[in-house]
Amino acid sequence: MPLSSEPAIVQIDALDFGYGDRLVLRQIDLTVRRGQVVAVMGASGGGKTTLLRLIGAQVQPLRGSVRFEGRDLAQASQEQIFAMRRRMGMLFQFGALFTDMTVFENVAFPLREHTRLPESMIRDLVLMKLNAVGLRGARDLYPAELSGGMARRVAMARAIALDPALVMYDEPFAGLDPISLGISARLIRTLNDALGLSSIVVSHDVEVTFDIADYVYILGNGSLIAHGTPQQLRDSTDALVHQFVRGEPDGPVHFHYPAAAVADDFLRPAATAQGRRA
Repeated sequence: MPLSSEPAIVQIDALDFGYGDRLVLRQIDLTVRRGQVVAVMGASGGGKTTLLRLIGAQVQPLRGSVRFEGRDLAQASQEQIFAMRRRMGMLFQFGALFTDMTVFENVAFPLREHTRLPESMIRDLVLMKLNAVGLRGARDLYPAELSGGMARRVAMARAIALDPALVMYDEPFAGLDPISLGISARLIRTLNDALGLSSIVVSHDVEVTFDIADYVYILGNGSLIAHGTPQQLRDSTDALVHQFVRGEPDGPVHFHYPAAAVADDFLRPAATAQGRRA
């Protein structure tokens, strides 16, 4: 069955979210279908991580709805929310591993926290997850002994430890060298397909994210400015999408902060500038 006809695992409709009078997200519509890798992109501070927090029911929308596997999170009890969170995996920026635990203990943590499996089965599951990310041999190392890319892969193994239906990745490529970045990107796609997951990837890295995503949403100033397949967005004639996809310094988003004309600034008497500072 094609991905487009798969049911939605996450459905967000007409969502508004903010703090006090300041809206962070406005009228967001977003769908993640089973089996898809969906990317959420946009400028820093645009509400991308907040969107993940809304899906995890850490915060509630002001208006609109967030549904996970058909259930409106705003209508769910605390017990139901905890049960739904066990169906979600999360990879935080820079991994967020427990520094005083070994690689093995980090991956075992959610299994011990949320299941009553015997230690022998936990051991087998942890080694399987570590093997899937190529780090079974690093099980006895501590996070301080890992490279940035290895730490991110351990965090991936921990995120899939409970065999979730959905995995959310918050800036999974930040700070990685090109080799580690490529490995991490391929792992997201491979794990998604091999384990039958759905994935949401929040990232600024256009090229590598477009290479692994089925569908992309671009946020700007708290609103959804564009969405489509990676190829549709590459071909877009919208000026803002064009600037974002190609990383151009000038366009609808300006390089220069609004200021007086250069000649006016440089010819302004020094006393005027000094008086303003005073």
